[in-house]
Amino acid sequence: MLGAHLVTDALQRAGVKTIFSLSGNQIMPIYDACIDAGIRIVHVRHEAAAVYMADAWAQLTGEIGVALVTAAPGITNCLSPVFSARLAESPILLLSGDSPVSQDGMGAFQELDQTDVTKKLVKKSMRFGRAEQIDQDITSAISLALSGRPGPVHIAMPFDLLQEEVDIGKVQRGQVPARVSTSLSQADAQQIKERIAKAERPLVLVGPMNNASRAPGLRKDTINVLQAPIIAMESPRGLRDPSLGNFPQVLKKADLVVLVGKTLDFTLDFGRSAGMHPDADIIVIDPDETMIDRAKQLLGARLYMQAIADSDAALRELSDYTYPGKRDAWLDEVDRAISNRTLKSPSDENTANPGPQAICQAVQKILDEAADPILISDGGEFGQWAQAFCQAPTRIINGLSGAIGGALCYAVAASIARPNATIIAMMGDGTVGFHSTEFETAARENASFIAVVGNDSRWNAEYMIQLREYGPDRLYGCTLNDSARYDLLASALGAQGAYAEQAEQLDEILKQAVDNHGATCINVRMEGKAAPAF
Repeated sequence: MLGAHLVTDALQRAGVKTIFSLSGNQIMPIYDACIDAGIRIVHVRHEAAAVYMADAWAQLTGEIGVALVTAAPGITNCLSPVFSARLAESPILLLSGDSPVSQDGMGAFQELDQTDVTKKLVKKSMRFGRAEQIDQDITSAISLALSGRPGPVHIAMPFDLLQEEVDIGKVQRGQVPARVSTSLSQADAQQIKERIAKAERPLVLVGPMNNASRAPGLRKDTINVLQAPIIAMESPRGLRDPSLGNFPQVLKKADLVVLVGKTLDFTLDFGRSAGMHPDADIIVIDPDETMIDRAKQLLGARLYMQAIADSDAALRELSDYTYPGKRDAWLDEVDRAISNRTLKSPSDENTANPGPQAICQAVQKILDEAADPILISDGGEFGQWAQAFCQAPTRIINGLSGAIGGALCYAVAASIARPNATIIAMMGDGTVGFHSTEFETAARENASFIAVVGNDSRWNAEYMIQLREYGPDRLYGCTLNDSARYDLLASALGAQGAYAEQAEQLDEILKQAVDNHGATCINVRMEGKAAPAF
């Protein structure tokens, strides 16, 4: 058996049926082995797209997402979405081709110390050392990616080991990959339960892996038992996340804040007392001891207690308790604050072209009518409007990294993962430019989604920074071509395209796009606005 077949056998045993890849010399043995393993290869147009797709796959299915790229330029091309996936807590296996072990140090074609390049971005970066251990390396990597705080794991695969004939009797088989869970100690669990029971206005904050899309049942059950709101924080705008409405207002009222897998970082203003009630107790539960140490350093005496545990396991354990009384008034107050969409500065929609709110309202009608709607939001200012004014039970956003450009890739993967879903990807004209050639991938793979491009002919987030910080006479270098037709580009690449300049056109164009049952790009000439503030 060849080393490449050991890779695909291990993937097959882990339940992998689809991988996202861009071909290259050093990984062609894997392509060949995928034929025998019955593994579908979704061939993309840029290595970064493969990782974005693996990220979306992991978020939507809860399974390992697999990206396969070639050696040196292949791995370096995909670093940004690896960083994004790490902060999104998405379990990903990144496989890369590598120069032969037998040519190490000889200046081999595309020789690069890949593990040194990726080690700061992933949970673990490793390189196959012996062909007999390939199976074990793959299975342990998948288990690691799924466990603790999920995230990417990288394996570099030397070409000669993939080509090596391996004695099947010497192969070291790994266990079937599975998430390994760390639970709260009994003493810690009891102490935390008792403190939650005493609180009048508790708030539980979680990270991306326990958001409403990825852990809906667990969240709902835990809220009902704890009688405490659970808020997922997954936006780089942190306390100013428009999808959280007036969240800062209720955070300041909470007398107990429990971080369950939510890292204490810039999104919470590093835990500074100005953002929380001065007398609030703070409990930190995290699978990563370094995050516990950070909390100790930042909070000092304000840290009531800390505990090591996986966030999902901790939520289940905290739900195994009878809490006295109900907190209906507090739950309602938090819900009203989060749901608030009263703009501080009303959005002027009396413009020649529709504003972002009008576009979102038209999109929401489609999401409301869909049996299985998926909302994808990506980009700067327009992305914030989409997150604030569009809702769906399943949502993917560009996440804590602040990286933009993955929306089309997310949409392709979403269509493959859930082919009967109604998928709408909202993005600005800056965002769509990153991976616009994935419209060709979408057409080739028969993916079905609607890409709504809010086209204001500028990098609006940075434009607004210039306007705010430097003044209208210092606007420079952030405009885009106002004649750019992303709908025509999509059509040229095999997808469908539509163009809108008036709000009144949107309902009919969106309906036609839904009926199209393919990939459609709707290029909306939009009046750009700053992100909404409530």
